[in-house]
Amino acid sequence: MRLINSKNDMKGTSPSKENASGMERRRFLKGAASAAAVAAIIPLEPLVGGKESEAAASVASFSPANRTNRSFDVRKTAAARERIDLGVAPDNGDNALFSDHSGNWSKCLLHDDLGIVNQNSWNSFINALSSGNFRDFQNIIVGNPGGAGFTGTLNGPETSLAFDLQGLDSHATKIPPAPSVTSAQTAMEEVELYWGAMLRDVNFTDYVNSPLAAQAAADLNRCSFIKSGANTEFPSAITPQNLFRGQIVPGDGSAKGPYISQFMLQPTFHGAQPLSQMFQTFAPGQSFMTSVEEYKSVESGHPPTATLAFDSTPRHLRNGRSLSAFTHVDVLHQSYFTAFLVLIGIGAPLNPGNPYLGSQSQHGFGTLDPVEAAATIPEMATRALKAAWYHKWIVNLRQRPEEVGALLHAHLTNRTPLPQAAAKLHPDMVNAQVMAQTFSQSGSFLLPQVFPEGAPTHPCYPTGHGTVGGACITAIKFFFDGNQPIRPLLQAAGSDVMQASEDGLSLVPYTGDDRDSLTINGELSKLAFNVTFGHGIHSGIHFRSSSNQSILLGEETGISVLKDRALTYNEPFTIKITKFDGTTATISNQGDRGRDGEGN
Repeated sequence: MRLINSKNDMKGTSPSKENASGMERRRFLKGAASAAAVAAIIPLEPLVGGKESEAAASVASFSPANRTNRSFDVRKTAAARERIDLGVAPDNGDNALFSDHSGNWSKCLLHDDLGIVNQNSWNSFINALSSGNFRDFQNIIVGNPGGAGFTGTLNGPETSLAFDLQGLDSHATKIPPAPSVTSAQTAMEEVELYWGAMLRDVNFTDYVNSPLAAQAAADLNRCSFIKSGANTEFPSAITPQNLFRGQIVPGDGSAKGPYISQFMLQPTFHGAQPLSQMFQTFAPGQSFMTSVEEYKSVESGHPPTATLAFDSTPRHLRNGRSLSAFTHVDVLHQSYFTAFLVLIGIGAPLNPGNPYLGSQSQHGFGTLDPVEAAATIPEMATRALKAAWYHKWIVNLRQRPEEVGALLHAHLTNRTPLPQAAAKLHPDMVNAQVMAQTFSQSGSFLLPQVFPEGAPTHPCYPTGHGTVGGACITAIKFFFDGNQPIRPLLQAAGSDVMQASEDGLSLVPYTGDDRDSLTINGELSKLAFNVTFGHGIHSGIHFRSSSNQSILLGEETGISVLKDRALTYNEPFTIKITKFDGTTATISNQGDRGRDGEGN
């Protein structure tokens, strides 16, 4: 099924091709401008005769001095606006509470025992983060010095100290401290992760009738956090239908329609290249890092002894394991770039604030058009990652779920020496019914991992996938009208709201009563949760709160980048986007610089 039309069919969303004469004119103007620049330095004398031999001015007149000054003003205005000092960001207190550092992330460092990091290794690590000196980072004592593979070295800690020239500085972004390892919130999130491991091979379409999904819902509903006033991330009652669904506000787009976003299902085209949206997935029934010795080895930076087995047949995403397989190797902005391609393919309208709508004389190319959108999405990823890495490495150092699972195993087996944090785990985690089932299957209380190496070698809070998702989706909303219902657009393109078949080899129509209420924004929100939960709940490597806060952090970063970029456009505009929480953000360049609409 072809969901993208030819470029000539996308009037208003894609430029027409330049003809040869246009290309020649552009080369001529470039040459004339170069000649004018040289003439400003070296006076030119006629070589043969009259004025036809002299250097001429540009075809369109402009003032270089004015342009230089305005360029400087744009940069100065953006810099002044982003000069923000939030002070020292607070952590959750676990670092001060546990002197053995068992309440903090420590993967890849040298460990003395299960859940207990070596003190000298820890000191070298904190010294590097505090000094910011490259040499100190090179001298961190890791568990497997020079070890090959993904688990042997720390994953980009110095990104937390990098600067950027667009949008908020990473250290000027703000999220709440990570939940404490002792909290009811972490307890419920950890229980959810154990159930995610149990249900990896159950199709999302089968949850409603799955006895295992019903058990998961019942166990989660016993947790005290869901009944507390602090709960905003879980539905007020967990059911098989809303199990493992995310929300920023209750009842948002993530809760409606099929579990998998249409942007991860609908086939499309990348230019002339077809994209089937079928993926290489993992073979079912695999769990890793469930023995204490394997866990300790991987946690100290040694490569895993096990290897992944793959499904030889490409399939549509249909269960937790398939989502995990996608996020294991995805380019971080990949799913959002694909969402952009789907939107182009189904003829999604531009944002109502786009200044080119209704124009009888021009359309955008490189500014405020799909060409710019395609370039902006990966740009957003770089800014989002810097924000996430600051909060990961400098502020929070939140443990990965696998590390909390190690504390839980130490607690439930009365292990000696006992990590200090293991004695302080919340009863909701210790007493959850899923723990007995996990031990029955694995022979330990360790959290079964979907990847042999478990989590990457960087801290948990917030997630890189989620922060990139929040920023990239914010960019998509800037260019497209996200409030539009998506089903009519899909139908006009020859498709419908779809979901994966039982075997994942085809797509079948979704027939739920809510299919007409699905919007572009709702499916984008669902996409963000699909990706960050695929790399979190279904993989066993991120907590729900890490995903929620990452999406909002990405949105904050994305809006700041768009506001800076608004200063750079020649076209006057005011564009509004609907944020993840339902409120509105406005991106405008009207009034910021006293623009008169002229290009000079």
